[in-house]
Order: sequence, then C-alpha cells, then structure tokens
Amino acid sequence: MATADWNPLGDVYFKKNELYAMGWSDMIDLDKFTVAAAPYGGPIALYRDDSKTARVQVSTKPIITVFTAAGNQISQMRWSSGQVVKMGWSNTEDLLCVQDDGMVLSYDMFLNFKRMFGMGQEAKDVKVLDCEIFNSFQGTGIAVLTSTYRIFIINSVDDPRIRRLAEVPGLQSAPSSWAVLNLDRQSRALVAKGNELFLIDHGGQYQNQTPQTNTEVKEYIKMALSFNNKFLALYTDSGVILICSSDLQKVYCEFNTKTEACPHQLMWCGIGAVVAMWGTLMVVVGPQKDWIRYNFESPAHLVQEMDGTRIISNYQHEFLHKVPEVTEHIFKIGSMEPGAMLYEASREFHKGSQKADEYIRMIKDKLEVAVNQCIKAAGFEIETDKQKALLRAATFGKCFLTDYSPETFVNMCQMLRVINQVRHHKIGIPITYTQLEHLSMAVMIDRLVLRKMFHLAIKLCQYLKIPDQEGASRILAHWACYKVKQKNEDDETIARAVAQKLGDTPGVSYCDIASQALECGRTDLAIRLLDFEPRAAQQVPLLMKMSKDQLALSKAIESGDTDLVYTVLLKLKNDMKDGDFFMAIRNMPIAYSLFIQYCRHQNPQMMEDLYYQEDNFVEEANCKVVKSFDDERLEDRCETLKQAMNCYARAKNEFAVKQTDDQIKLLKYQRRMEEEFNRPYMDLSLHQTIYRLIVENSHKPAEQLRKEFKVPERRYWWLRMHALGEAGEWAELERFSKSKKPPVGLEAFVEVCSKHKNVAEAMKYIARVQQDQKVKCLLKIGQKKSAAEAAFENHSEEELNLVLQKCGAADKQLVENIRAMKQQLGGRR
Repeated sequence: MATADWNPLGDVYFKKNELYAMGWSDMIDLDKFTVAAAPYGGPIALYRDDSKTARVQVSTKPIITVFTAAGNQISQMRWSSGQVVKMGWSNTEDLLCVQDDGMVLSYDMFLNFKRMFGMGQEAKDVKVLDCEIFNSFQGTGIAVLTSTYRIFIINSVDDPRIRRLAEVPGLQSAPSSWAVLNLDRQSRALVAKGNELFLIDHGGQYQNQTPQTNTEVKEYIKMALSFNNKFLALYTDSGVILICSSDLQKVYCEFNTKTEACPHQLMWCGIGAVVAMWGTLMVVVGPQKDWIRYNFESPAHLVQEMDGTRIISNYQHEFLHKVPEVTEHIFKIGSMEPGAMLYEASREFHKGSQKADEYIRMIKDKLEVAVNQCIKAAGFEIETDKQKALLRAATFGKCFLTDYSPETFVNMCQMLRVINQVRHHKIGIPITYTQLEHLSMAVMIDRLVLRKMFHLAIKLCQYLKIPDQEGASRILAHWACYKVKQKNEDDETIARAVAQKLGDTPGVSYCDIASQALECGRTDLAIRLLDFEPRAAQQVPLLMKMSKDQLALSKAIESGDTDLVYTVLLKLKNDMKDGDFFMAIRNMPIAYSLFIQYCRHQNPQMMEDLYYQEDNFVEEANCKVVKSFDDERLEDRCETLKQAMNCYARAKNEFAVKQTDDQIKLLKYQRRMEEEFNRPYMDLSLHQTIYRLIVENSHKPAEQLRKEFKVPERRYWWLRMHALGEAGEWAELERFSKSKKPPVGLEAFVEVCSKHKNVAEAMKYIARVQQDQKVKCLLKIGQKKSAAEAAFENHSEEELNLVLQKCGAADKQLVENIRAMKQQLGGRR
C-alpha cells in the first residue's frame, strides 16, 4: 500500500524513505564522532579525537574521514593543526574547519588543502568558544563567538571580510544559544541572554526581540533557523518548543516536550515541521502542536535540507519529508482527484481490465490535469518503481489528448534519469527533484567533476545535449588538470594521454592544463603540453613564467605578433646582462631588428651600446650624430661629433668623416655669427645659413662660408638669387647678374622676379635672354600679349600654340589675334 509508511501530522503527512544502507556499517559508531554533512546530498565528514575518549592519556592526533552519503570512504587524514571548534561545508563542497584560534582551514572533499584565513586578531588572542557556518546572500558565511562573548562574522569564505557585531548589553557569560539570521540581505545574529533575545548587527545596533509567549521562559537553550530564513524554532529550559517567524513577531506554536533535557539537535524539516533529536529518539513537531515520534537503534545525526531532513545513523541513511500535496492527491485512500483516477486507470489497463475505460470516462474533461499531476508526483518519488508507475500513467493519459505538449513529460524523464543515476550507491548523491531544480543541472555536473567522475559528467552533458563549450570540453579540461597531478605516471605518458583525449577539442586551453602541471612542479610536462596550444598569446607568457625565455622568444617570432615579441624581449633585457642579452638575440634577425626599432624610439643609448658590442662602427657613429642634437652646450655637441668622426674613421668611411668635420666647423661658425649679429643660426644647414646671411645683407660672412665649405658656384648663384629676391634687393640682384655670365642662365632671374611678382624687374632680364627663351619667360610673368608678339617675331607656330593654351575666357581678343598670326605664318609658307 502506497500510504502505509505515511505518518499524519495535523492535516499533512510525513514520510521516511531509506536512501542507503551505509557502506561503513560495522566500522563507524557516530556516537564517537563529530559529524558534518553537506546539504543537497553532499559528502559526510567525521572527526574523531581519541585523546578525548581514551581512559588513559594518549598522544594520537585526531582523524578526519570523508564519506559519500552512502557511507563509502572518499579520503582520510590525520589532523595536525589546532583544536577544531566546528566543521562544516561550503556551498561549493569545500570542508571548512574552524579552530579555537580563529583560523579557518579549507579542504576539498579529498582533503587536499586549499586555503586558510583568520577571523581576526581578537579571535586569535582570546580563543573561539563556538561557531556557526551558514548560507548567506553572498555564499557561505562563518560567525564565531569568542571567550569575550563577542561575535565576528564574514558573509563569504571566498572573500573573507571580517565584521564585528554589536555587543549584547549586560552579557557576562556565554549566551545560552545563538544563531545567524539572513534578513534583508544582511547577516545578523540572534543571541539568547537568559529569557531575552537580542538581534545584533555589524552597524553597532541591537534590538530586544523576545517573542510574546504564554510559556514561562528562563533560558532559550537551542534555536534553529529554517532553510528559507523565514521561520525560527526555539527550545526553552522548560522543554517547550516555540515555532515563530524569524523576526519573532508571530508565534505559531508552543509545544511542550515534557522533558527538560536539551536535544542534541534541533532543526527544520523543510518549512512545515521542526525536528528534535535526543540520542535515539526523534520527535517531529508541526505548527498545530501535532507530533510524530521515531525511535532508532543507535544515535543518529540530522542534516537540514530545503525540502526535508536527512537522518544519518550507523547503519542507514534516511530522508524524512512532507508528503507533497500532489502525491497525497494521487495515493490517499479514497481520493477522487484526476491524478488518482488516471493512476488507477493505468493500473487496470496493464491488468487488462475494462475498469480502465470507466476511470478514463470519469475524468475525460480533466485528463490534462491528471497527466500533469502524475508527472509532477513522479518527480517527488524516491523509489524508481513508483516513478515508473506514475510516468506510465501519464503516458497512458497522453494517448487520449491530441494537443498535449510532450515537453513537461520529456523534461521530467530527463531529470529523473539524472537524479537516479547520481543517487546510485557508488556515486552517493541522494539529491531530490526539488533540490536539483534549486541547485541547477550545471552545478550538479560541477559536483560530479569535483568528485573526479569525469566520464559520468560527460555522459550527462551528452544526454542533456549541453553544448560542448559548456559541457564536455570544460569537463575534459578539468580531467586533464587532474591527470597532470598524478605522480605515478611519467611526463611523456601523461602528455600523450592528454593530447589523445583532448585533440583539438574546442574550448579547451592547453595553457590552463600546463599551468596546473607547473604548479605541481612538472616543468617538462608543462612545456610538452604547451606544444599543443595553438595560441601563441597563451603559450608565451607561461613559458616566460617557467623562465624558458629563449623558447618563448622563438614561439613569439613564429606567431608573427610583434607585441608578443616585444614582451619577451623586454623581459629578457630585464633578466639578463646587456652583453648576454645582445649575444642571445644576435642570431634571431626578426627579434634583433624589432629590438633595434624599439631602441630607436625608446632607448637610443642601448642601440648605441648594441652597435658597439657588434663593432658596427658606422651605425654607432650614426647614433652619436643623432645624440649630438640633444647636447645643449656647443662644446658637448662638438665632442660627441668628434666621437662619431672616430667611429667613421674606424669604419674607413672618409666621406662621413669629412661631412662630420664640416658639421663641427659649421656649428662653430654659427656660434660666432650668433654672437656677432645677435640672431639665431644654430642647427641651420649650410645652405640655410648662407641664404639667411644674404637675406640679412651679411654678404661678406656668406662669401666666407662659400669659400670655406667650397660651395659649388651654380648652387651658390641659386642661393644668392633667391635670397636677394626675398630681401627685395633688386638693384643688387641686377648687379649680381651682370658681374659675370650667370651659370644658371638669365631665365632663373626672371623666375625669381616672377616668384615675387615684380614684372618690371623681370622685363629687364627678359630683354637680355636669348630669343628662343623670351616667350616662356614672358608667360611666366603673365605677359601673354607680349609673348604672342615675340612668338610671331620668331615665326614659331608652336610658341603661338603655347600662348594660346594659357589664354582664358577673358582673352577673346588675344585669341583672335593669335589665330590671325597663325594664318599669316601659314600664308607665308
């Protein structure tokens, strides 16, 4: 009978299902252990301190053992640190051990140490009396009560920021009980001081929150907060259980247990009942003062879940929970709910009975409701036979519906297959449908990965059709990181196994795997794994971290990423002596040229040192020439240029030696002229200097420079012509043109006059130019009519065409004249 194991509690029923026969059966007596079990069907940690139970003084260290929920051992270790006050599990299934000095040590379920942090200096100095590990809005939090009766709290073990809560007024001894409440996204502590309750926060505020009750209370000696933080259970010194709202504004129930003995454990079963445990006796109390009594053969440990309570004993692991309403509708004796009718119809159908048709006819208008009830009830069942029976009933009902969407049914089947798989005793995660919905499938897969059950995790991803990037690829990466930590296999074997398994799997970073190998001290394995990493940007930084700089440089060069090459080069430069560094990059042309380019813009002195190291005298001299421009004093600049001359001389570059020597002379000339004329000349070229001197009417110094530096005559004439034109020295320009036959031709003088728009001066030179150049010169100064006449005098139709090309719309008369001239020339032929 489906309801045989149901126990009534007021208007509802509670049921106790066996999850496992414990694998530890004869080896463990829970009465001798401190027990810490993780929620959501998580692992169980047992702490045994023989020194406390031995009749004679022994020096053995305590042992911590971690089991699955089925009682199969996962790991074990000797505890070699301080006195443990409390053990508990984080929401990521890390074991948290809180010591009396306030230090919190975190381990994974295989008891590999992860991290450690403290609860503050005061907790360390005065010792911790008690501790609470709780779920906060930020993750997993820890609160400690010190021997000075102060409470320190952190809201997240991943980001431990310690806050001291307000002090309870007049508290002279340890509180009789206390708990952490999460209200309005803030963690507060509810502290019992005799018959008063104080709610304290980290802002220094406290409130007296004592509930209104008919019971005479001297002390609150136990308290328990519901999973959803909305309800609170209080146990008084007189044996009364108060069931209240968490803000203590409402008292729903006052239940007298008729015993003053304090229960070993007090906690909630979902949100519908409170469970109290005294040794082998367990009492379940409802909000209407109804109660259920359970007796056990041996002491048991309770674990609070969001939808029930797990009961761990020496031989069994059970789950106590409220019978869901939908299950009650289907299986309750005499139920006429659609789901109950459909379930009976399915049973009769499989017996071959005609009653199936009668049941279906009774609910034909409510068939969809019936199907949904059966599907939903299947999710709450722990026994697979009942799951199958309910799903068969749902399938049977669907046959009579034409437009029913199969999505709900398919999703439930998928969820139940996953749940049943992880519930298997070899895996030992007795999670419920409600818990899995809250936890999410992604977290469930992560928990399988934490247990090193990579194959099952991948199978689940494939079954649920999770994209490889989020599923199989990610799990394979975790597997590879685990694989490289195996000390019983050599590097070559592991590298080959990882490469064969992963191949080119998208989303897998060989760099991350190599980092794990490096953390384990397996540098050679890390290098081998990096060979499979296609992204140089990932390879190179890790190679540098391993001090494999030459290999990193080679990989960076192969990638063609100049930024990556620069990254390696600069690290090499910082880590090595200059000489060794230059030798290292000499045989790498790309790296060498990139480094030279870097130095040219960022560190010219280093570039000069590099050329010196290589006896590249010409480039070294070039560096010195460039550097000379940074010298402010003339003497320093000349000295630097002399050093450059010496380098050019060693390179047997006579031209460069001469040019550098001339530059030194020019600088000295420029300084003297600056002093003489009080005008700037430094850093001008030779031509610029001569040009400026002529413009400024300093002809004698300009002539001296011409002679000193042997400026070619033709070049000097060009400089002097243009300088005189700019200075407006037209008379001097004319005298200069008549001083001798101009090596640049008179046309150049016309051009200078044209540039400065002096037509009258230009006409003087045009009168002296040869006849065949007159037309071009006249056109340069815009004298198109005179140019046409000159062309006609030259009997040149080609020159007339040239003038014609320069004519515009305003030159209509001139165009007609030119055409007439062309006709005359044509007639003469």
